[in-house]
Amino acid sequence: MMNISVVIPAHNEAENIASLVQEIVATGLDCEIVVVDDGSTDDTHARLLALKKSVPALKVVQHDRAYGQSAAVATGIKQAGGTLIGTLDGDGQNNPADLPKMIEAITNSTNPNLKMVAGYRKKRDDSPWRIISSRIANAYRRFFLRDETPDTGCGLKVFYRAAFLELPFFDHMHRFLPALIRMKGGDVISVEVHHRPRIAGVSKYGTLNRLWVGIVDIFGVCWLRMRAKNVTITRFD
Repeated sequence: MMNISVVIPAHNEAENIASLVQEIVATGLDCEIVVVDDGSTDDTHARLLALKKSVPALKVVQHDRAYGQSAAVATGIKQAGGTLIGTLDGDGQNNPADLPKMIEAITNSTNPNLKMVAGYRKKRDDSPWRIISSRIANAYRRFFLRDETPDTGCGLKVFYRAAFLELPFFDHMHRFLPALIRMKGGDVISVEVHHRPRIAGVSKYGTLNRLWVGIVDIFGVCWLRMRAKNVTITRFD
């Protein structure tokens, strides 16, 4: 069983997914690569199956329809064999070359309670409106959740599989992973990562849609945090 699994959610990313997988291979990481085809209607799945012939570490999982990014991430993590999980978006905007330093940050940490290293896209290569909407959403998250993570929506993250499996699942939860990890008592640090323009395909999210859904979801996460209880077992006979 491999110790590290890289999980990629993908929906209609036929033009991006093969090069992204090859970039992960090029990092030299000894890892399994789990790509979840979230009900794509293009050639994403066919291209992944063809790629398996040259990339033995590649595992392909397919949803019967599009369930959304959070569901695809959750499926990939459940199917992964590694104790440590790395995630990145399937559009190629996250740079896999950032994964080794993030893995090193969590595995070499002297803090036994560190459960996640979150990417921070300090310099984003997106449209102005998308950058503005992301900044507004992040500001709301920090205000209401008291979450010190500067870029919680970044898809590039490294964390322990066991920590993720303790979290409650809900749609769009991938945008709140640092806050949810902290809710369970874990620590999170941020590492600056690269961000690239989308080379092919189109974004699956509209700017106003992303902003509105993100703000509404914040109140749900606030409710979860208020109701959550972390139990400590002092004795087991």
